[in-house]
Amino acid sequence: MENPKAPQEQANNPLHGITLKAIVEHLLEVYGWEGLGQRIQIRCFTHDPSIQSSLKFLRKTEWARKKVEDLYLYSLKTRKRN
Repeated sequence: MENPKAPQEQANNPLHGITLKAIVEHLLEVYGWEGLGQRIQIRCFTHDPSIQSSLKFLRKTEWARKKVEDLYLYSLKTRKRN
């Protein structure tokens, strides 16, 4: 049975409908690999980084994905202010 509250919960979720790949690509455009590695110090951003290896790691590692999502939301807020 579906949860009737689910659509309402997603209505205010700025990450709804955004793929992890799109998030990583956006962050690369804004910060580059070096800047991304400085802001989130994980090996997939600092040692021989690639989108594919980063996505593989982030899909398996919830805490790292959370940091990436938080930085993405921060970058959107910063962009709106400027």
